[in-house]
Amino acid sequence: MPKKAILCVDDEEIILNSLRDQLQTRLGDRYIYEFAESAGEAMEVIEDLASEGTDILIIVSDWLMPDMKGDEFLIRIHRKFPGIVKVMLTGHADESAIRRVQEQADLHRCIFKPWTEEELIGTIISGLKKNE
Repeated sequence: MPKKAILCVDDEEIILNSLRDQLQTRLGDRYIYEFAESAGEAMEVIEDLASEGTDILIIVSDWLMPDMKGDEFLIRIHRKFPGIVKVMLTGHADESAIRRVQEQADLHRCIFKPWTEEELIGTIISGLKKNE
């Protein structure tokens, strides 16, 4: 049975730490949790996991990042791995960016910062159900 992973991408370490704490506390050790501070780093993580045979179930990505915005990143990932559930986590995304990801990358949900733990976990659980 392949391992299953959740990937979080944000250029702020404090956000990644908060996501890690909330996911591990609520979902336990059922999944591998991976974290990347940029879209480029996330693409490397995705390639590594795919080569190991690990299924990436969900990507939670920030929108406003320095090297590539989250909408472009999620659209690129969708073209190569359409089965991964995509969630955008942002405090800055404009409506056109959200709409673009909805139309071109099957965005599961957009969560706005600051988020609540219930909102995050509810989104992850509903996204996981898409992969069952």
